[in-house]
Amino acid sequence: MTPLFPAPLLALAEETLDACRGAGLMLALAESCTGGMVAACLTSVSGASAVVDRGFVTYTNRAKQELLGVPPHLFASFGAVSEEVARAMAEEVLARSSAQVTISVTGIAGPGGATPGKPVGLVHMASARTGRATLHERHVFSGDRDAVRRQATEAALRLLLRQLGEELRLDQ
Repeated sequence: MTPLFPAPLLALAEETLDACRGAGLMLALAESCTGGMVAACLTSVSGASAVVDRGFVTYTNRAKQELLGVPPHLFASFGAVSEEVARAMAEEVLARSSAQVTISVTGIAGPGGATPGKPVGLVHMASARTGRATLHERHVFSGDRDAVRRQATEAALRLLLRQLGEELRLDQ
């Protein structure tokens, strides 16, 4: 049987789950342009249920508002694909889950959807942890829709690891 995700991405997912498990943290996700790919990658690893609390696929602005509580003024002021919305998504997931660490992803996977200043491949992601600083990254990925979503999934897992690494060092 062919795995859903390539081996290097699954290894990264396993590393992320191990880091959460080792820190005693539950994880929750809020995804837009990745459509649940980050959660699917994580849950492809056996034992993920010990770490993954839940995931929200909030593809529309309305879903981001209703399910996550993202303030409407952020969409009007900055657009759905923005640092401000990514941060709000990550932080609001904390309030709507049993997790202590989160990841959010919002972007333009293409081939349409680009606007002036927001090209296809633009992705904002954020990782929040209760009582800690929220981390943010902005990427512009290349390739087709699937390539952008795969690269965003990998970057989200790496951002989670960065958040966990920084937090673990601060806690010592």
